[in-house]
Amino acid sequence: MEQLWGEAVVWISLALVSSLISLKVGISVALIELVVGIVAGNTIHPQISEWINFLASFGALVLTFLAGAELESRTLKKFWKESLVFGILSFAAPFGLSWFAAQFLLGWEQSAAQIAGLALSTTSVAVVYAVMIDSGLNEKPIGKLILAACFVTDLGTVIALGLLFTSFGLRFWIFVGATIVALWLLPKFTRFYLTRVNAHSSEPEVKYVYLVLLLLAYVAVSGGSEGVLPAYLVGMVLADTFLANKELIRRMRATTFALLTPFYFLKAGSLVDLKAVLASLGLVVLFFFSKTAAKFLGLYPAGAAFGFARRVNLYTNLMMSTGLTFGTISALYGLTHGIINKDQYSILVVVVILTAIVPTLIAQAFFEPKGRERDVLFEAKGGKQDVS
Repeated sequence: MEQLWGEAVVWISLALVSSLISLKVGISVALIELVVGIVAGNTIHPQISEWINFLASFGALVLTFLAGAELESRTLKKFWKESLVFGILSFAAPFGLSWFAAQFLLGWEQSAAQIAGLALSTTSVAVVYAVMIDSGLNEKPIGKLILAACFVTDLGTVIALGLLFTSFGLRFWIFVGATIVALWLLPKFTRFYLTRVNAHSSEPEVKYVYLVLLLLAYVAVSGGSEGVLPAYLVGMVLADTFLANKELIRRMRATTFALLTPFYFLKAGSLVDLKAVLASLGLVVLFFFSKTAAKFLGLYPAGAAFGFARRVNLYTNLMMSTGLTFGTISALYGLTHGIINKDQYSILVVVVILTAIVPTLIAQAFFEPKGRERDVLFEAKGGKQDVS
């Protein structure tokens, strides 16, 4: 028990330091936690125990659910075309370019190059949502559109990973069937359940959500998928119900950001080996720019075609250049199945984590919509802007 409490002191201290720095410099705490994690991982080397892994994984699960719960049906209907186009391009462009770079420029085997493409094709719903909450853009059109597009991108990564490397066995189809049934039943049952429990001090509403997420995560993982995928879908189908109960969302956010997500972001940062980065700096730079350049070349023209205001378009491009959860999952899949070696895995994870930090810092520092820009999405003809 002494070791456990000692580990807890170290990790919570890192979380507190991150919060204080974020408060001082005005940058999203998720990004500060990643940076603090990198520093800690290369200096004091905090122990990553099983309970740390659980809290980090559970934090990603709940954070992904909350991101999905921001997307009420009205928003999805209004921006479905933009979200779909952005999401598909955001997956396809970096997947293709990173695959090409790994196979034809670096000489990786085709399957290893495909893993590189998958790892670098993703966005990070967790990072994007955390930044949106800090900036208040989660309630604005631009924030909702980006969150919806991020889900489409990550769904593309999951599908591609399955088509290229996994077999769709019985357990996978059980997961698909269970998820479809759950998504159909949950909206009505949840409304009924919430009216019955009526905000008791023991928080039965929150425990109910946790149980649903953990159950579907178990079914997903046993079926060869990932737990965060059904979490996002559950959030989406319950969005209208939960947005009508903002106090419940507020309580869940408080618990998640205070206890769970610090472990997720700090742990992710601590996995960056700066020695490995310096030793393979050329490869890291190549992969980093293959992803970010591909995202820009795919997304910026699409945003211009949709009539996005320039600042909004640049901000959207940068936020969708992030990567973390599904990027590390794809790389780890390649390592555990012998598709890539440990050195290749380390390079990919470093690049994935850097893409969670660098584009987001640039977006927040230079392109975050301010004032009236926060309500503006499209730029009308004649230079006048339309408020969406």
